[in-house]
Amino acid sequence: MASIILACRQGNMAARCQLYEACSEHVFRVAARIAGPQDAADVAQQVFLQAFRSLDKFDGRSRFETWLHRLAVNEALQHLRRNRRHKHSDLDWEPEATASGGEQSEQKEALERALAKIDPELKSIFLLRELEDFSYHDIAMALHIPEGTVGSRLNRARRELKRQLQDLGYSDK
Repeated sequence: MASIILACRQGNMAARCQLYEACSEHVFRVAARIAGPQDAADVAQQVFLQAFRSLDKFDGRSRFETWLHRLAVNEALQHLRRNRRHKHSDLDWEPEATASGGEQSEQKEALERALAKIDPELKSIFLLRELEDFSYHDIAMALHIPEGTVGSRLNRARRELKRQLQDLGYSDK
């Protein structure tokens, strides 16, 4: 990856295409989860424009993917702030694999509605941990916050999600 980044910094368009191909799916997925699927392409485009303009700011202390992920999260959150709306975002996993098809679909829909109602920053931490399986350290690096803050916000996100699910008629089983 280091050689591709170096070539991108030197203006090599083929290297930029290669970098985009290697990372675009992940950036799009992050954008879709935070800003919503309808705005994901726009957010992802902004992320790559910003990344190519600021590649010289990538200092190599973290993995490139972590740096790019941070750009994606920040851009998606800014997009939400600019538009002043919380969007409904689809998950690409099904809760409770043991549930029947209809029940599973109902649970997924309830979870999506509940996620759409929690604070976008809490939602992003929850999704990074639970769906992307990021460590607390990686989340902290991506969002420029202390690891302890990741833990407290993750707990707050889980409490908020639980409350939203209860408001929708779901209780602990």
